[in-house]
Amino acid sequence: MSDEKSKVTDKASEIAKNIWLAGVGAYGKALEEAQGRLEKAMEPPKLFRDLVKVGTALEEEAREGTLAARHSVEERISRVRENFHNQRPARIEDLMALHKKVDLLTRKVERLSKALQEQAVAKYTGSKTRNAAGKSVVPAAAVRGQPGKKKAKAVRAKSKKTTGGKPATRKSKA
Repeated sequence: MSDEKSKVTDKASEIAKNIWLAGVGAYGKALEEAQGRLEKAMEPPKLFRDLVKVGTALEEEAREGTLAARHSVEERISRVRENFHNQRPARIEDLMALHKKVDLLTRKVERLSKALQEQAVAKYTGSKTRNAAGKSVVPAAAVRGQPGKKKAKAVRAKSKKTTGGKPATRKSKA
């Protein structure tokens, strides 16, 4: 039995020694890797140098591109200036035709704005009359300075008092 105990003890001490040696080996390997990384960190890394080269090349390309773009823009501006100076002067016939068109458009806009104003007053007052074509229109007197509802009642009441109950007539401006 003592022989068996000694075998077990020998086996246990061998396992313990192997575990110890594995730990020492792991420590040694970690130390070597750390020293290798430290040495790489002390010298400029290759990746950094490569990035600096690429950045320098890109910066040079950007400068050349900017100069080319600037030249292109200046060239376009000079062409526009030349075209502007080479334009033929406006002829009197062209100007007269433009004036006629502007006058025509002005009259149309005035008619439209008057019609819109009459519609708004008619909607506001509710008073409508018919023109020769049978369309509803607002009397011209209603368009001129139409007072608000309360003020309109006061104006009508006042006109009845001054005219003896008859509707007041306005003198037309000729």
